[in-house]
Amino acid sequence: MMIGRALGSAKTVLNVGAGTGSYEPADRRVTAIEPSMEMIRQRGASAAPVIQGYAEDLPFDDNSFDATMATLTVHHWADQERGLKEIRRVTRGQIVILTFDPSHRGFWLADYIPELVALDEVQMPRMTDYEAWLGSVEISAVPIPHDCSDGFLCAYWRRPGAYLDPRIRAAISCFWVLDNVSVALKKLANDLDTGAWAQRYSELLDLDECDFGYRLVTTK
Repeated sequence: MMIGRALGSAKTVLNVGAGTGSYEPADRRVTAIEPSMEMIRQRGASAAPVIQGYAEDLPFDDNSFDATMATLTVHHWADQERGLKEIRRVTRGQIVILTFDPSHRGFWLADYIPELVALDEVQMPRMTDYEAWLGSVEISAVPIPHDCSDGFLCAYWRRPGAYLDPRIRAAISCFWVLDNVSVALKKLANDLDTGAWAQRYSELLDLDECDFGYRLVTTK
């Protein structure tokens, strides 16, 4: 797992915007912080201890953790710069962030729902922001496997019918803020039925993984 490798030899890890704890490494001493009680209630018994709180106001002393991780969460923060500077304050070593590059283009779903591009441009930090707020960073592409089991937006890139499932859309945050996308979904359903989707995006069908703009940002 790229996140685990990027954490290096860190023994104590802070997980900011931890959600249900899906990405937490089992071989480290993890402390989680998450603002949503709904997410906290969904954490399993084996998940790390969790504190309800926000990235912008971390309740920890300076240099409290060997490393900090933040996975697909920065775009939800009210003040991204402040949150990242708080992470830098409480972290002795590596900071590892899984995020999305809003300048990336190429995800076919945006052909049906172009509002996805505009939403990313509004809510996602630019890659240059991370260096400005954290200092020197390395940025690596994170290809998404065709059978990805995580439920983020591009996870179903080779399983297009999944986006027609309201339960799957309910677990993808961008659908919470978009206006009614029923017309776009009706067009997608029709293209799947007629084979137009498979013809238009045939080059994807033989790929085992693909780069859709997800990036791992790691401090040097």
